[in-house]
Amino acid sequence: MFVNLIISLGYIFFGLVTGYIIQQLEERKIIHLPISLEKLRKLLQKIGLLFFMPISFIGALWMVKIDNLKIIALPFLGIFALLMGGILGFASAKLFKSNRKDTGSMFICGSFTNIGSIGGLVCYFFLGEKGFALFPIYKLFEQVIYYAVGFPVAKSFSNDVIKKGKITSRLKKVFTDIFVIVALASIAIGAFLNLSGIERPEFYKTINAIFIPGGTLILLISIGLAVKFRKVKKYIKECIAISIIKFIFMPLIMSTIAIFLGYGIIGGGLPLKVIIILSSMPVGFTALVPASIYDLNLDLANSCWLVTTLSLIGILPLLFYIINLI
Repeated sequence: MFVNLIISLGYIFFGLVTGYIIQQLEERKIIHLPISLEKLRKLLQKIGLLFFMPISFIGALWMVKIDNLKIIALPFLGIFALLMGGILGFASAKLFKSNRKDTGSMFICGSFTNIGSIGGLVCYFFLGEKGFALFPIYKLFEQVIYYAVGFPVAKSFSNDVIKKGKITSRLKKVFTDIFVIVALASIAIGAFLNLSGIERPEFYKTINAIFIPGGTLILLISIGLAVKFRKVKKYIKECIAISIIKFIFMPLIMSTIAIFLGYGIIGGGLPLKVIIILSSMPVGFTALVPASIYDLNLDLANSCWLVTTLSLIGILPLLFYIINLI
């Protein structure tokens, strides 16, 4: 099991460092890519999210045994975690008496979480395919919350004059997004195959053993292509506050709810372990998107993302220890 911890850390930082090195080599004109860094980043994200991950979701959901109706609450716990994180980020900003732009960035950093490219990988290496199978269920409404709640709230902190769009138009944008469509389709297919009684082919285990870490590595490289080490020192207190939210408050809140729901006695505590892992993830890279397009404090958001991501060096061993106690 300890080997899985080392592999998890290795994958995460190899992917990020590889992307960052490519970025630096391109910016220094040492290498010349056929496409821009931004186009390369988006291409890698499309490959990871539209090819590798859907196949992984289908295979994992196909074989998982969901014999307890309480598992239905998982996606709603995922929603609650994202909203609660944002509320705590907002509260921290108020405590610091931050300006509007800083407050908006603190909200999105508290809310937006790297469930996908890192959380799923950790679930797989720490808990195997059974743990990974619960991961897409937990994050089922992640994009809905980001687009329908996170982006509009972030926009409300912009200094621009804002025309509030209807909730129906925002939801339409979510459910016509190709990434959301493919994710929902793969979950539906996996669930159908699970309920159909058709036995999953043995070779699918090998496919997932390649596709889960492979797809995650591609996503991590895409993130590394955009890493910026700038002005972190200026936002030390904000980074500490977001780290406390991400790594202390959220795991405590979510694990308490999970224990109350009886997740600690279902499947050897597997749902509880998944929730502890996914509620302990760093700021998601997607937090930089609303900070950029709505002219919030992008440097603050980038600093919180960078610090919490690098903090995984210490957080993952602690998670590994906690998970093995359950």
